[in-house]
Amino acid sequence: MRTLADEIFVTGYAKLPSNITASIMYEVIAVGLLIESETGRIIEADCTLSTQLGNRFVSKMLQNQNMNDMDQMIHVIDRSYFGSAKKAIKTAVLNCKKKYDSVIMGCEE
Repeated sequence: MRTLADEIFVTGYAKLPSNITASIMYEVIAVGLLIESETGRIIEADCTLSTQLGNRFVSKMLQNQNMNDMDQMIHVIDRSYFGSAKKAIKTAVLNCKKKYDSVIMGCEE
């Protein structure tokens, strides 16, 4: 049985809509999450939106959410984020959840 570090970092990616500025810079959005491994609490979040304000907003929105309560996290995104990348952000976060579950279950090295 392997022991995880106190904090783990996972990433998730999703295709951006072609009609937004960020898609000119990147084809996909990347979301990176620093997570407290014991509790699932998100310590820090970052993403690759085209504006600093958007990146800071997504970071603030996801910070202190819990990877073990995806319904709550999706609810927060739905009621807070109204940019064109909403679907891509939700997909990237769900991909982070898949990676997190894989790490916690010991399937990811």
